Amino acid sequence: MFTEEQVERYSRHIILKEVGGKGQKKLLDGRVLIIGAGALGSSAALYLTAAGVGTLGVADADDVELSNLQRQVIHFTSDIGRPKVQSAKEKMEAVNPDVRVVTHQGWVNADNIRAMIRDYDFIIDGTDNFAAKFLINDACVMEGKSYSHAGILGFFGQTITVVPYESTCYRCIFPKPPPRDTIPTCSQAGVIGVLPGVIGTLQATEAVKFLLGKGELLKNRLLMYDALDMQFREVNLKRNPNCPLCGEAPTITELRDEDEAANICNIHQK
Repeated sequence: MFTEEQVERYSRHIILKEVGGKGQKKLLDGRVLIIGAGALGSSAALYLTAAGVGTLGVADADDVELSNLQRQVIHFTSDIGRPKVQSAKEKMEAVNPDVRVVTHQGWVNADNIRAMIRDYDFIIDGTDNFAAKFLINDACVMEGKSYSHAGILGFFGQTITVVPYESTCYRCIFPKPPPRDTIPTCSQAGVIGVLPGVIGTLQATEAVKFLLGKGELLKNRLLMYDALDMQFREVNLKRNPNCPLCGEAPTITELRDEDEAANICNIHQK
């Protein structure tokens, strides 16, 4: 089933009773899409690549900038000016040639996101604006795709895993995006560089557990991390029967782009 090189590469997984050879085969057969090849996506992509997740999609429209390098560890100084998806693909393939990296370069929007996520088993939201996060949540719920949400700002991060119609979704917690400019972005308020490494790795962990079918996913639990005080806090949640998306009488029945949705990724698959 495995080559000698694969047995050595994945040996620390194979000797785990929760993984073993069968589990590693599940990872190699798995398909995960990372939307956003920035701070959160960098850590998630590298660890999922190393773990041997067989197909990894990376979606982003931006080019690498100097200001990215303080936290987006998949990109190097020599990558400045290059498309992030190409920079990420190059590093991922260098880490593990077993992994097939599919790049989606361009803007993701209400017209194309559902078709894109259908090809994957699990989705990671590594975006940095509310419009993107609501669009990803809505598309995943409509397509029945489990996904990991996360957000970071300053020294604070949060993450939750959504399993459509089984657990609370993003709109169960926040029915609609906040008004424009009421909450600062990372570029306005700053973010400590190591923070997305912690949160992005948690997202990768959820993807691995999902593919293996092991452990308890972070369903109905919002995990919040304060890096300044080095504290984790968990808030228990329940599905909202009045959720406009997954509630008993949904009012959102088709995808729409929120005001900032043009800031997330247009799709050009390579």
